Amino acid sequence: MMKPAKRVESIDLSGIRKMFDMVGEDSINLALGEPDFDTPSHIREAVKEALDEGFTHYTGNTGIMELREAIAHKLQTDNHINASPESIIVTVGASGALYSSINAIVEEGDDVIIPDPGFVAYDACVKLSGGRSVSAQLKDENDFRMIPEDVLEQVTPRTKAIIMNSPGNPTGAVLEKEDVKGMADIADDHDLILISDEIYDKIIYGKKHYSPAHYSDNVITVNGFSKTYAMTGFRIGYLSIPSKLTEEILKIHQYSVTCTTSISQKAALAALQGPQDSVDQMRDEFQRRRDLVVGRLRDMGIECNQPHGAFYVFPRMDNPEKFVEAALKKDVVLVPGSSFGKYGEGHFRISYATSYEDLQEAMDRLESLNWQNK
Repeated sequence: MMKPAKRVESIDLSGIRKMFDMVGEDSINLALGEPDFDTPSHIREAVKEALDEGFTHYTGNTGIMELREAIAHKLQTDNHINASPESIIVTVGASGALYSSINAIVEEGDDVIIPDPGFVAYDACVKLSGGRSVSAQLKDENDFRMIPEDVLEQVTPRTKAIIMNSPGNPTGAVLEKEDVKGMADIADDHDLILISDEIYDKIIYGKKHYSPAHYSDNVITVNGFSKTYAMTGFRIGYLSIPSKLTEEILKIHQYSVTCTTSISQKAALAALQGPQDSVDQMRDEFQRRRDLVVGRLRDMGIECNQPHGAFYVFPRMDNPEKFVEAALKKDVVLVPGSSFGKYGEGHFRISYATSYEDLQEAMDRLESLNWQNK
């Protein structure tokens, strides 16, 4: 009898997507991390122009030079990273960046420290590479920040890499400067690779983003265009890589996808070089939605930290699975915290990437459950 590989059998399908599949006609979907905004018009126009010009063929494996130059300039200016076009690989989404980098550096039996609760792909990519995930618990009392002292306790001779994510999914946590520098110091002191997922770096409220690659050369920076520019369907992201790893990561990227879609690269170039007003407008609207959701949840007696980035709230309660089930009967789709790791238990995730009006209606439906009285 034909059997799949054991490393694939050990992985569950995404809990986020399982909840997404339960969406009905009258459902309000608060499960998916996808901005509800239209992609800005100048980006869409760039795609039309690329099509009209016949820009529909393979590009170089690492991406077109103009885009890599623009990404390097963005990283130098915004993230204070000493990036060059030669250090950039344009990938199929940030997910493709994660997959390529993890598979290039992790060997059978290596340990990779991941944030827990954390994005579902981290554990899956580590397992697909033959490695073992080691959870670094993110605690409510620390606003779900990744604390260097806690991470250091998890480092052993088997540790190969650490994944960090700020702002974070599913918690909305934003790491402080000392957190980020501390993580960079651990990478340097123990000769580890630090994979920094910065896909939400432009969606921050009242705080500042810090990139560990500013403090260390042992950092792979992962980013993309999906969240900042509402470009999820374009499937385009990128890696900024230490020179010692560029060729090895390119091998994984090259043999899995060849290159990123040509017209998506033109769209990304327009996103970086065009007006940035839409970025600020979307961030301000996300903040307005965050305030609505956090305020309404607290009024219901549901405890939740105020997130400082991304577009997620991660409330805690005694019976989140039952609450998620009850919400589904009210046509509100949530995600149980256990989908994001063992330390996500006792929580659930709300994505406030949908409209303000839908969020108001969703909060009304959740309030009608009278859950605080149970």
